[in-house]
Amino acid sequence: MSHQSMSDLIEQYLKSILNETEEEIIEIRRSEMADLFSCVPSQINYVINTRFTLAQGYTVESKRGGGGYIRIQRVELNSHDEVLSYLRKSIGDQLTYKDGVAVLQQLYNYDIISKREAELLVSIISYEAIGKQNPSEDNVRAAIIRALLDRLRYEEKR
Repeated sequence: MSHQSMSDLIEQYLKSILNETEEEIIEIRRSEMADLFSCVPSQINYVINTRFTLAQGYTVESKRGGGGYIRIQRVELNSHDEVLSYLRKSIGDQLTYKDGVAVLQQLYNYDIISKREAELLVSIISYEAIGKQNPSEDNVRAAIIRALLDRLRYEEKR
């Protein structure tokens, strides 16, 4: 039997709501979600900050305070060039392994790279290849993925 974490359950719930809406956008209240899942509001923040990122194909807008909300929108891009540009803009100076894998997953989902290419690239950005103890690990990973995206954008324009 599979034991899902609270974060997994919250993520699945939010994604199921997103799948049901035609606009591909939802608006939630942090406190209401916390009450629904009997957890602290910071758990909701954690899920949103780690599982609904730009690299994973989502934009998040939040407003704090009494009338505060969190708005999650799935980003649907129409061309390879839009996907590559969007992903390139989403990568800063650092990129965690999880976010790197999410970028590669998006490239695969949009048929920009093959499954084999994605698997090879995952091994290149892995902890084993870059070094978990390397203090600039996330910087190296970001540079690798940025170079990949730039190259793919160059090929797309030819």
